[in-house]
Amino acid sequence: MMLIEETAIADVALPVDQFKAHLRLGTGFAQGSVQDEVLKGFLRAAIAAIEARTGKVLIARGFSWNLNGWRDAAGEVLPVAPVKSISAMTVTDAAGADTVVDGGRYRLAKDSQRPRLRPAGTSLPIIPAGGSVKIAFTAGMAADWGALPADLGQAVLLLAAHYYEYRDETALGAGCMPFGVTSLIQRYRIVRFGAGVAQ
Repeated sequence: MMLIEETAIADVALPVDQFKAHLRLGTGFAQGSVQDEVLKGFLRAAIAAIEARTGKVLIARGFSWNLNGWRDAAGEVLPVAPVKSISAMTVTDAAGADTVVDGGRYRLAKDSQRPRLRPAGTSLPIIPAGGSVKIAFTAGMAADWGALPADLGQAVLLLAAHYYEYRDETALGAGCMPFGVTSLIQRYRIVRFGAGVAQ
C-alpha cells in the first residue's frame, strides 16, 4: 500500500510572519525576506513530523491511497484522519485497465481517529488478482492555518523553532522531539490497545 500527497500545502498557507515573530527575528530590514524559503522548509518539516506522530493531517489537501487488496472488505480504515471526502475510487486490473467505481457503491464513515471507507452494500468492490485500487480523498483538520486548533499551531511553531535552532546539530537521538511539542500533540495521537491494535 502507498499513500501519496497529491497536493502540497501552498506557501501562502504557511505562517511565515508568525514564525519570524516566534523566533524574534529582526524586522524592517531591506533583506527581510531573505530567510523566507528556509523558514518555509522548517515549517513544512515540523508539520510533516507532527502529522506522522499523530496520524492527523493538519492543513487540508488531496491524497491518493493505493492498495493491492482490502484488509477488510466490509470497511477499510483510511491511513490518515480526518478525511473530509472521497472523490474517486479506481480499480486497476492486472493488465493495467482502469475502471472508475460508481460513487454510489461506497461511502465515507467519518471519524476523527479512524475514518473508514464503507461499502454501500455488503462489501467493497472486488480487486482482481494482480490488480490494485486507488482511492482519492481530501483530508485535513483545517482549511488554512488560522482555522487550525491553537495547540497544534503552537506545536508546529515550537518544533519548527527547534529545527531552526539545532539545524547544524548531528548528535540528537532518532525521533527527538521537544517535551513541549509532545505534550501539545498528545491528545491528538491515536490510542492503541493490546498488541499494537489501534482503536
